[in-house]
Amino acid sequence: MKMLYSLIIISMLTMPTILFDFQANSDLKNWNVVDDGVMGGLSAGNFEVNKDGFGKFWGEVSLKNNGGFSSLRYNFSKKSVADYRKLVLRVKGDGKDYQIRVKHNRGDYYSYIYTVSTSGEWETIEVDLKDMRPSFRGRFLDLDDFNKDSIEELTFLIANKKEESFELLLDKIELD
Repeated sequence: MKMLYSLIIISMLTMPTILFDFQANSDLKNWNVVDDGVMGGLSAGNFEVNKDGFGKFWGEVSLKNNGGFSSLRYNFSKKSVADYRKLVLRVKGDGKDYQIRVKHNRGDYYSYIYTVSTSGEWETIEVDLKDMRPSFRGRFLDLDDFNKDSIEELTFLIANKKEESFELLLDKIELD
């Protein structure tokens, strides 16, 4: 009996935890679009739950006025990641590259980032937390890669140094 109890405890520790599931939750109050307009740029991102129940982040990236990015931020109560190794994202991109960014503390000036390439099809993307590098305004910092025990912000950012339209559909975000 003791062995069975131990296996149950171990399996509970390794079960994925949902950070957000758009099929189960359409409340977007903790999701915000932040564009380069904060620095004078002219990019324009939008976010909604589409008719199929997926989060839809779309818009135009402009390089005018020193612009060049659009981001979608999800703020949540501090979430322990001590028992997790990776983020698991179920997304449908447009074939473009996106940065996945996390913050240990929402108030930190830097984020831990990892760039993913989307295929244009529905896919599951896994990002090892330990592979996320600290960055601020496009420059990597001389700090350790992600080694924190919690996060409280997740961001999707497009900044490919070119003017382009974009669309990223989001289904589910998990910790595993």
